[in-house]
Amino acid sequence: MAKEIETIEATVRTGTGKGAARAARREGQVPGIVYGDGKEPVALNFDHNKLLTRLRKGRFMSTLFNLKVEGHDDVRVICRGVQKDVVKDLPTHIDFMRTHRNSRISLFVHVEFINEDKAPGLKQGGVLTTVRPEVELNVMAGDIPDQIVVDLEGKKIGDVIHISEVNLPKGAKPTIDRDFVIANLAAPRGLSTADAEEADEEAADAEE
Repeated sequence: MAKEIETIEATVRTGTGKGAARAARREGQVPGIVYGDGKEPVALNFDHNKLLTRLRKGRFMSTLFNLKVEGHDDVRVICRGVQKDVVKDLPTHIDFMRTHRNSRISLFVHVEFINEDKAPGLKQGGVLTTVRPEVELNVMAGDIPDQIVVDLEGKKIGDVIHISEVNLPKGAKPTIDRDFVIANLAAPRGLSTADAEEADEEAADAEE
């Protein structure tokens, strides 16, 4: 079943430039723009409170939205930039790019680790060191994954997990053309990798 597309609403901003943007902010709006797909850019305003609430939910930059603007046809968009106040950390401007279902786009996708309780290395006190909590993938706009999953079952201290070991969603491919590291299982302090391997062998012998 296709994932439901989330809607984000905006109004057309009259006037352009810094003056119009400042006026929008005084009225509780966040100025923005939508561009791409061979069409003219359109200056927009977004409700500040609604936008801030959605930003705080996370994964904003990797979510495909249905942009609804009165007087315009709905269009699928993805965020390409959020400017924030350096002091207050509140949004001051936002950029969206138009897409269609068959567009290919690059974006960062969250990495989720599963079966930690089935990883011998973690049971021995090993530490999961995440090198890339997010991975940049090139995907179809109509099939943006919520996350990619790394299975830790059977992983031992000293194991290194590369992107080639991960089952990526259909049609998705990394933007980096090499077998990069996502995570590794490091030995706890005071326990070397050799000690961990010896402990693994002893545990296996005990089970026989």
